[in-house]
Amino acid sequence: MRDVAVISWAQSPMVGDAGALNEVELIMPVVQKALADAGLESVQDVDFTCSGSCDYLQGASFAFVSGVDALGAVPPIKESHVEMDAAWALYEAWLKIQMGQADSALVYGFAKSSPGDLPSVLSLQLDPYYLAPLWPDSISLAGLQARAMLDAGVISETDMAEVVVRSRGNARNNANAQLAGDVTIDELLAQPMYVSPLRKHDCCPVSDGASAMVICTVEKARALGHPYAVIKGIDHRIESNNLGARDLTRSVSTEQAAAAAGVAQGPVDIAELHAPFSHQEIILERALGLSEDTRVNLSGGVLAGNLMMAAGLDRIGEVAMRICAGEAGRGVAHATSGACLQQNMVVVLEAE
Repeated sequence: MRDVAVISWAQSPMVGDAGALNEVELIMPVVQKALADAGLESVQDVDFTCSGSCDYLQGASFAFVSGVDALGAVPPIKESHVEMDAAWALYEAWLKIQMGQADSALVYGFAKSSPGDLPSVLSLQLDPYYLAPLWPDSISLAGLQARAMLDAGVISETDMAEVVVRSRGNARNNANAQLAGDVTIDELLAQPMYVSPLRKHDCCPVSDGASAMVICTVEKARALGHPYAVIKGIDHRIESNNLGARDLTRSVSTEQAAAAAGVAQGPVDIAELHAPFSHQEIILERALGLSEDTRVNLSGGVLAGNLMMAAGLDRIGEVAMRICAGEAGRGVAHATSGACLQQNMVVVLEAE
């Protein structure tokens, strides 16, 4: 296996409504910054480019192609796309490097979610015969999961509020965060129910924006002379899309991915978890076997800002940049897709 390094990551501000900015205008600044931070002049300086997005957010077939305009159409490049969070675009790029077809790659993800009804749009990823025709939105399904956990006694509403308090507090140090500030558990529990048993703060906000990352072989990273974090383990697993066929109070796929990626093979200093709902962060902490010493979601996580189709990549970027800055020696990043944590990716990153 070839060691692959993350050498740069750029994220746009997470805003509730990007206004008149289109997808290309959201992508260009982060792509240019990621390349510049890696010491590269243009996309021509990388061997492969892969993006993650969702055509349903724009409502047009092959809408992701318009995003390629941000890279420049001429001269042609080796380019690919996943209809997934950009964390899976990173996985494709990682495989490309493993196969020797590339030594470096640019990965980016983008979404402008504000024009539509995102929770309803996400219903389209459900089973097309039994669930999708009922149009259950993502918040309602998460509410079912939270209710199952509360009824089983594995969490309390106070536990959920503690996650939000930590998220908002950590987000104060994140210039790109959408939601940040000091709140108390009592203040949060006094808020009305939004979709029982979830209150509005238990749900991630709708955010517009984009993120980009440059990865390469460790040998190339050394030649470029920039700090980098090494991907030491990466794995993703999927569970049934039939919600009645799995235990919603735990994430078996995350447990399996964590074991395959080698999370338990060393101490975890920091972790960034892609948990769109407060109770899911608790599920993921337990699935990953994190200790009380692990600092979780120092960025505020997706409860502080959720760049749809880039939030998973952002978790990897957050961990990688903190390792590059010397704030941690080993970290874990997590990305998810699908209803109630259906698909999960786990990435272990270390300082060399």
